[in-house]
Amino acid sequence: MTRFAQRFRILAMELGGLMIKVGQFMSSRLDVLPPEITAELEGLQDEVEPVPFAQIRALAEVELGSPPEVVFAAIDPAPVAAASLGQAHRAQLRGEDAAYTGLNNVILKVQRPGIAAIVEVDLAALRRVAGWLSHIRLVSRRVDAPALVAEFAHTSRQEIDYLHEAANLERFAADFSSDARVSLPSIVWERTTRRVLTMEDVAAIKISDTAGLRAVGIDPAKVAPEFASIMFDQLFINGFFHADPHPGNIFVTPVADPSGDGKWKLTFVDFGMMGEVSPQIRSGLRRLLIAAAGRDGAGLVAAMEDVGVLVPSANAQELERAMTHLFARFGGMGFAELRHVDPREFRDFAAEFGDVVRSLPFQLPENFLLIVRAMSLTSGVCSTLDPRFNLWDSIEPYAARLLRDESGNVIKDVAQQTVDTAGSMLRLPRRLDGVLSQLEKGSLAIASPQIERQLGKLTTLARSAGSMVVFGALLIAGAIIRAENAVLGNLLMIASAVPLLHGLWVRRRP
Repeated sequence: MTRFAQRFRILAMELGGLMIKVGQFMSSRLDVLPPEITAELEGLQDEVEPVPFAQIRALAEVELGSPPEVVFAAIDPAPVAAASLGQAHRAQLRGEDAAYTGLNNVILKVQRPGIAAIVEVDLAALRRVAGWLSHIRLVSRRVDAPALVAEFAHTSRQEIDYLHEAANLERFAADFSSDARVSLPSIVWERTTRRVLTMEDVAAIKISDTAGLRAVGIDPAKVAPEFASIMFDQLFINGFFHADPHPGNIFVTPVADPSGDGKWKLTFVDFGMMGEVSPQIRSGLRRLLIAAAGRDGAGLVAAMEDVGVLVPSANAQELERAMTHLFARFGGMGFAELRHVDPREFRDFAAEFGDVVRSLPFQLPENFLLIVRAMSLTSGVCSTLDPRFNLWDSIEPYAARLLRDESGNVIKDVAQQTVDTAGSMLRLPRRLDGVLSQLEKGSLAIASPQIERQLGKLTTLARSAGSMVVFGALLIAGAIIRAENAVLGNLLMIASAVPLLHGLWVRRRP
């Protein structure tokens, strides 16, 4: 398997296009492939030989309707970056465009010529292979290969649509419009098409350039927790997140400050790969984070089931045991501390945990895959900024904040259930009175004095029960709220005495 993975890695680098993306995508599918393959494919880099500028110029001319030297005042033929799907060059806007947009220096991002056709050919090949694999029982009982390719196709087509990327950028900008920690490039829509993207040149200090940061008075150790916090906001609050936050896509932009305190912002670029999660999944992810912060293995597995990672038939006991063991031994350790752990201990646990993961019948949803990717890159960047950085130090206060929010939701749920239940119980005596009235009028053909007496007792019991429900609800709600608001909590607990006395009085009536 290792030799096969090595051959595929070399082939992917030769073919370019989606084959590199396939390797990156599959390297994170621990639920599909064995570690011998995933470890080798992790080495694939999304960086290829640049396309000659003449080809880039020709495609840009077709898309923009004029030669690039007519549209732009200047273009640097040397690419800033060359990736498997596109290539970026620095350029300058002409006077009228510069005056209209307020921009001068821009980045001209152009698709690799013919990449759309290459992508479709690659996807067709992958669909054929997936069809073959679906007939192999060993594979089909573990993963829906055609669905896997469909997920990958959806992400890939979005990534080569620059209008979609520009829309992603503006949505991301709206999410952080009031956050002074984040800055983003502006889009020059008049010079943007599906295959050409023109945006503000916001290149600054690469986030992993710790020497460059210190040279301008920025402490890298202070950048790490802010970066982690911003990524958490995207994942757990906004539900729309940058799924490719590697160092090449994140810059630290110094902010002019007379005090000389070294203020800065984080600038994000490249919004082709974005992730989105529904409110329901986001709620499950919050519970995941809270369970991880609390070192709660059982809670973590329960949250995984809520998110949809585990299929209903999965036996989660072994996974719960493994997670509990993981938290007990390594929970809360930063990377600096983990370096001092005996490597044999890691190998033993990795072997045990790997067997557990691959033995469980689950498949990660696509959005969850992107979340794992985003969090892995976030952790790696933070460790580059500060070798002593401990992700737990950022997770725990953030989880505490989420827990307070979840407590507020619990209070709201309890209050709503209290109102609904109390309403039903208070309406019950009226309904019973109606039944008695019908009995008195002869509308119901029941001629049993015993039943009438029993209904009378039931009416009294219902009135008493309704009061008791209101009493219990007020008492519980007061106890919960008291932790956050002592005055309101105490008032609710005192008020609970009224329905209690009413319930006792009703019950003692003859």
